Amino acid sequence: MSSEEDASAGETVDGDTTLAALSHASALVASFLGPLLFLVLADDDDDLVKRNAKNSLNFQIVVLVALVVAGLLSFVFIGILLFPLIGIIDVVLVLIATVKANEGQVYSYPYTPDIL
Repeated sequence: MSSEEDASAGETVDGDTTLAALSHASALVASFLGPLLFLVLADDDDDLVKRNAKNSLNFQIVVLVALVVAGLLSFVFIGILLFPLIGIIDVVLVLIATVKANEGQVYSYPYTPDIL
C-alpha cells in the first residue's frame, strides 16, 4: 500500500491549493471532464492536486451513474423527483470540497468508492 493510500482523508497536504480547489469546482461546469483535465495536467510531485482531482472524478462518476438510474426510473415518475435532489447534492458537496481543497485538505466525498 502506498503512502497515498495510507493517508487519511481530510489531512492537510502540501501543494497548489488553487488548482486543487479548481479540480473540484470545474465539475460544476464540465462534470467529470474538468477533474480529469486537472488530474492529467497536475505536476507529478503535486500530491494535493492529484488526490483532490481523483476524489472529484470518482464522485462525478457516481453522480453520472445516479443520473442514469434516475433517467431509467423517470419512466415510473420516481426519477423525476431524483433529478433535482441529485443536482442539489452535487452542488453542495462540490462547494464544500472546493473550500476544503482551498485550505490545503484532501477532501473525500461521503459514500463514494475509490474507482480510480
